[in-house]
Amino acid sequence: MPYAQVQSLTSLNIYYEDTGGDGPVIVFSHGFLMDRTMFAPQLEVLQGQYRCITWDQRGHGLTAGNRLSPFDFYDSANDLSGLLDVLGVKSAILVGMSQGGFLTLRCALTNPDAASALVLIDTEAGVMTPDQITANEGMLEQWIKSGFSEALGEAIAGQIIGPVLPGWDGTPYWISHWGATRFVNLIPSFDALITRDDITSAIGAISQPALVVHGALDQSVPVAAGQALAAGLTSATFAEIPGAGHASCLTHPALVNAQIVPFLAKLGH
Repeated sequence: MPYAQVQSLTSLNIYYEDTGGDGPVIVFSHGFLMDRTMFAPQLEVLQGQYRCITWDQRGHGLTAGNRLSPFDFYDSANDLSGLLDVLGVKSAILVGMSQGGFLTLRCALTNPDAASALVLIDTEAGVMTPDQITANEGMLEQWIKSGFSEALGEAIAGQIIGPVLPGWDGTPYWISHWGATRFVNLIPSFDALITRDDITSAIGAISQPALVVHGALDQSVPVAAGQALAAGLTSATFAEIPGAGHASCLTHPALVNAQIVPFLAKLGH
């Protein structure tokens, strides 16, 4: 299995997958409670022309271990930069969904040379409202106190997956996936999510071309937050995905890919 040893305050083994090839490099960063596999619909259409790298973040997927110290999304941004260094990639198109977008924006701010362009999916530069924080803390408390349940899984799915197209049946898989999450990874990941800082005033410094894609029915990050993100970036295009919720790239891949493919083509790499 391919692991990259990335140096932060401690050494961290990050699991990644790399399609290889000589095309422009795209690095995909997944959302909260998800993993690298959520981008399979994008790899299906892009891997022939691009070198596609997916990875599992701290506390997620095959990077998750038996312990996880407190961290923030600047640490995660440094993990992304460190992964690129290990792989010998000087600059890449950075794709981030939700949490993956949080760290991607911070990577573009702290290590601008690493990003040649950005694709930001169902994410924002701002922070949760007090009501959202309270709701998430309540969900975590219920999870810890009573354990994971199908009802809790359905509630989480409504927030971080959202409406699905007919014929898409991935929600049961993700609910089962969440049920196996260990508290040692869950609690620090929750803390990073709800305590992140507001970088709205800083994103104007990001000058790389950007595509902001957002589900029209997103319950976790309202579409207005995606519009504000696009407006705050120096050179961004905004695309709304009708009928999609928070994981639009997973549940409505044809519509999302129809935005990503021409955007990448215009970059002229």
